[in-house]
Amino acid sequence: MHYKKFVLVTLLSGVITLLNNVQAQTPDSKTYLQRAETMYKLVWQHYRVPAYVGLFKENYPDNKKDSLSYMQGGGVAEKQVSFLWPFSGVFSATNVLIHVSDSFRHKYRVYLDTLVRGVELYGDAKRQPFGYQAYPVRFEKADRYYDDNGLVGIDYMESYFNTRNPEYLKRAKQVFRFIESGWNNDAGGGVVWLEGHKDQKPACTNGMATLTALKIYQGCKEKWYLDAGKRYYEWMYKTLRDSNGVIANDIKTNSNQINHVYWTYNTGSLIEAAVLLYQFTGDQMYLAQGKQLAADSFQHFTAASRNPNLPIAIDLPWFVTVLFRGYAALYGVDGNYTYLSAIEKALNYAWGHSRDQYGFITHTWLPDAQGIKKPKWLLDEACIAELYARLSLLKSKK
Repeated sequence: MHYKKFVLVTLLSGVITLLNNVQAQTPDSKTYLQRAETMYKLVWQHYRVPAYVGLFKENYPDNKKDSLSYMQGGGVAEKQVSFLWPFSGVFSATNVLIHVSDSFRHKYRVYLDTLVRGVELYGDAKRQPFGYQAYPVRFEKADRYYDDNGLVGIDYMESYFNTRNPEYLKRAKQVFRFIESGWNNDAGGGVVWLEGHKDQKPACTNGMATLTALKIYQGCKEKWYLDAGKRYYEWMYKTLRDSNGVIANDIKTNSNQINHVYWTYNTGSLIEAAVLLYQFTGDQMYLAQGKQLAADSFQHFTAASRNPNLPIAIDLPWFVTVLFRGYAALYGVDGNYTYLSAIEKALNYAWGHSRDQYGFITHTWLPDAQGIKKPKWLLDEACIAELYARLSLLKSKK
């Protein structure tokens, strides 16, 4: 009897010790902030293109051999500087770092000013309404994607919240006018992906449009933007929320067929929008929908993970960052850290096991030899700085 009691006590002691060690190994706010700054500095050191102020390389090392698959038609060659989408990752990370403290606001304001100069190089005033094209105007005429413009709108509103510069609010409103020009009644509403192409209504475009409208409303309190945000949100929730509770990639306008492909960021953007709508209106329906979207997406994407070191599937690091934003917004309301914890654990594993000789993390967050050797994409690395800055902020408040 005494022996059994001794064994039980020993086992319990071991479990407690293990839990304490796990807790001790979880980095604190200060460590996360150091990691955010480390990655941010590496991005500016290796990706910045000195010949063009405010612009960056697409990949590092920059070998111009990569073929980019995220454009209409795919197979677009890497160019002198990055396209707008990966550029936006640096913009977003900067705004989160500025938000850390007054000293950081001063420290990173110069970076923000440079990035504003950079993003305006993508602005196209020849085609009306004014919008941002995928590649800087000084080099060539390029397509204008509505999801890219949503990212610019969000970044400008976050810049406005950080600085209260009225020019940033003005530019976000200007962006939203362009996004609105892509709305039509095919498939019941929504915005298409690419100017001049009306074949699909994707979640990425409409999710970013929803957030742009709601953040503009947050900044100026003009009801029209709240109503616009509701319109986009309700169309997405009704049209693209699939039977598994996760937001599908798009709907084809010629057939009204849903594309049953699921990316983390599509549900993430709608979770954040649901929380904002709840905060702005007090309507419990939006909070309930946000909670259900979070629960369903968590169930789906944790089940999709094929590696025990990654508690949640990493489809694209930046996509997961947008999902993190949604989970973080919900955490601010309900205090449930479960969803965030899975991404935190996966990120910390990547930081400890999947960095290359320059300090950059693999696309998969796994330590495969090929992934460590190959050039790293700007967007994959910039979002690491954002994630760690967001984690630092969350930990500092816990």
